[in-house]
Amino acid sequence: METLRLVLLFLHILGFAALIGGLLAQARQPEKTVNAAMRDGIGTAFLAGLLLVGVLEAGDTAVNHAKVAVKFAIGLLILVLVMANVRKERIPQGLWVGLLLLSVANVAVAVFWSPVHHA
Repeated sequence: METLRLVLLFLHILGFAALIGGLLAQARQPEKTVNAAMRDGIGTAFLAGLLLVGVLEAGDTAVNHAKVAVKFAIGLLILVLVMANVRKERIPQGLWVGLLLLSVANVAVAVFWSPVHHA
């Protein structure tokens, strides 16, 4: 079970790396788009995150449900925004900035919020 948890965590991290990389690759471009790295990155991160929570719930570790809910909400919002704009020729600068901030915020929640609930 620990190996599965680590593989899912690895995929989750790679997904966010692809998403943020896909966003940052466009930083100097005047017109922004939803690229394949963003689309595949958030898809991978979201699915791996859901599966990761399932593995954690099945194990002996206490899961911080508030943290999971916040990460789920941010991830779902990113996923919806990316998928809603994937076929558009370009996206507004504000949406690009918003996606970048949401992505970084989701990583910050993962890093700075304690992984387990302390009762």
